[in-house]
Amino acid sequence: MPAGSYKPFLLLSTRAENVAAHAEHLSFCRRTGIPAARLHQIRLESAALDPNFGVPNLADYSGIIVGGGPFNVMDEQKSEAQVAVEAWFSSLLDVVLDRSFPFFGACYGIGLLGTAGDGVISRKFGEEASVAAVTKTDAGRRDPVLEGIPDTFYSPVGHKEAIEQLPQDAVLLGSGEHCPTQMFRLGDNAYATQFHPELDADTFAQRLGIYVGQGYYGPSGFEDAVLAARTKNVAQSGLMLRNFAEIAAR
Repeated sequence: MPAGSYKPFLLLSTRAENVAAHAEHLSFCRRTGIPAARLHQIRLESAALDPNFGVPNLADYSGIIVGGGPFNVMDEQKSEAQVAVEAWFSSLLDVVLDRSFPFFGACYGIGLLGTAGDGVISRKFGEEASVAAVTKTDAGRRDPVLEGIPDTFYSPVGHKEAIEQLPQDAVLLGSGEHCPTQMFRLGDNAYATQFHPELDADTFAQRLGIYVGQGYYGPSGFEDAVLAARTKNVAQSGLMLRNFAEIAAR
């Protein structure tokens, strides 16, 4: 990414833990190639509670990136912060999709984009923390965001809910054995993944350590997931973030 020749990007985070939010910012910077000063992070778990906090002016940014987090669309009980975040995202995505603005959502982002497109979200295809093999569809092989990535690649996963039925106008780009919808595109420029392309083996281990005891893996799940991440080339999936950033910056 050439420094200074493009508008900054916006990273939207929903992680209340400072160490997790900071690590997420650094992970997306590494994978996109965007310098930290040009990837502006907003901590929505607090910002969305401000009644004066509105949708940002998209003209100020090249694109929007959304990370994962503890919120789930299907949660039966939602905190005030989660309700505020979901309402804020609903307004944002209306504008993003209307303007075909570059958007990339990972994990939590796939539920948000799926809901915005009237897809069906459920707990049918949840996956414990692990490394998933993702296979590109024919459309995925043609999509520029997936250029340079093998037809089957590996990436960290860990989610309690997933897309059960894609939005009617969505294009499936990647599928997995246990979770059929691992990546899709809505419109020309809005992408979402169920997996975490921003993570490598070390950052995956750090993330799992932060969320220990929160239902993402069983007693031996941490060791198994980290071993799989060190055995498989999970960093390879991060190329899609660099592709997205370079396309959006143009």
